[in-house]
Formats: sequence, structure tokens, C-alpha cells
Amino acid sequence: MEFGKVEVSELDAVDHSLPKDSARTKRILGAQKAKTKGKVHFGCAKWGRKEWVNLIYPKGTKEKDFLEAYAKHFDCIELNASHYKIYPPEQMATYASKVGKNFLFCPKFYNGISHMRRLKNCEELTSLFLQSIEGFGKHLGPAFLQLRENFDTRNFDTLEAYINSLPRDLELFVEVRHPDWFIPANKKLLGDMLEAYKVGSVITDTSGRRDMLHMELTTPKAFIRFVGNNLHPTDYPRIDDWVERISKWLDDGIREVYFMMHQHDESNTPIISVDTVNKLNTLCGLTLPVPHLIGQQEHLL
Repeated sequence: MEFGKVEVSELDAVDHSLPKDSARTKRILGAQKAKTKGKVHFGCAKWGRKEWVNLIYPKGTKEKDFLEAYAKHFDCIELNASHYKIYPPEQMATYASKVGKNFLFCPKFYNGISHMRRLKNCEELTSLFLQSIEGFGKHLGPAFLQLRENFDTRNFDTLEAYINSLPRDLELFVEVRHPDWFIPANKKLLGDMLEAYKVGSVITDTSGRRDMLHMELTTPKAFIRFVGNNLHPTDYPRIDDWVERISKWLDDGIREVYFMMHQHDESNTPIISVDTVNKLNTLCGLTLPVPHLIGQQEHLL
């Protein structure tokens, strides 16, 4: 992932601290009366990484077996593959057959809808996309609609109309990128609309776009896209902050958290994932699967 990338020489100058929870987040969590502790899911964006063979995939693992191997280490995936192609539902069902009973696929909307058509005149494509992800069956997690950087606040009505056209039972999170969305008045307008439709707001933590770290929940669920910097020393205190915040949200009644780990060089993602999951399990009292590194324990610190 290149979005939000900062030169290594500039990373120490970036304020990586987490902002305080917004007033909306406090209100939404304060309204929860959860009888059971919320769930946390942890995953990456891709399973098809050849560099992970002999890192977390056993030596000799074939590409056709990568998903099955991935699902032994993580309980969800931010499925970027669906952003570039609409797969037949049968293909998604095949994927679902390769994972454990609690694994969830979180598909990213097809870019023909979000980027090329910009949410207009895309009824047929949307229907095909929704049919496609239905193939996941009980393994379907929330869908993720990412908008282009030049999709600005002038497109508010288009975004609302598109969200209104989607099935109400589709669990959806939206990521906006244009800086204008994060101006306080626009942020409130967007938050009000997403909350009204019970749509989540993606929180993206990347060094070069701190405005996207808005800490604004519009539902009692969170979808976090954490973008690290290839095991740079600043990555680890950032993770510590997130683990503490998630622990607090669990105490406050959040229902679900989806934490998606990215690195600009994805070959490193499993390494920092081990550290992150161990900390989540320890501080939050969770039992997430911990990725097992093959002969690479020395890289954890």
C-alpha cells in the first residue's frame, strides 16, 4: 500500500498519537448495554503472498493452498481482490469452503462501482457485486466501500443516494479520502448521514494522512485500517495505543472491531501481526489466533 506513505527520514517527526474519541463515538458507545463482551477480528488484505512461504506458510505451500494456510493464522481478511474483479458467487463459495467456521471475508467494493462509475449508473454492477459476495454465505463479514481521493464533499448526495439503494441487511463501512470530508462541519454532516443509515465509518491510520484518523464511530462497530511502516520503531508504540483504545472500547460496550493490518511492504505484515495479536489477547482478554512465524522469532522485537 502506497497511500499515506511518508519517507523514513520523516517518520519520527509525525505525530502518531491517537486522537481522543469524538463526541459521537462516546455517545454511541455510551448507549450500549452489551450483555456479552464485544468481538475483535484481526486480518490482513491479501493471502496470496509468496513471501509468506517459509514465514507463516509451510515450505513448499502451493498458491492454490495459500488461503487455507492464511486462515490458520487470521480470522478475517480485508478482501482487496473483489475491488479489481467481480467473481462468480461459486468462486466465493469455494473460498469459503477453505476456511474455519468463524472466519470472515470483508470484501472491498468493485472499483468499477466506486472509482470508475463514482457510484452513478452502476445498478447492474452493484447487483452483480452483491450476488458475488453472497457466495461467502455465513462467512460474509462487512463490505467496505472505499472512495477515490478526488471524490469530495460535492458528491455527498450521490453517496447518500447510493447507500440508500443498498439492501438494509448489508453490513457496510465507508472510507472517504478527500481532505474536505474531515473539515468539522462536513465530518458532522457525513457522520449524521452514516449513523442514520447504520453504516460504519472506516478509520484509517496511516502516517501521511492523519486527518483520516478521525476516531468517529457511526455504529457500535469499528473497522480499522492500520498502515505500518515496515517495522519502523514508530510502528510498535502506535500498536500499543490501539490495543489500549480497543480495550477501552470493549469495556465501553463496542460490539465488534475489525482490525486490518497493512504495511507498505506487505512481506513484513505477519511479523508485526504476531506482536499485535499477542498484545490484544493479553490486554483485552481475547483468544485470537496468533500467527506462527517459522524460524523467525528473532524478528519480533
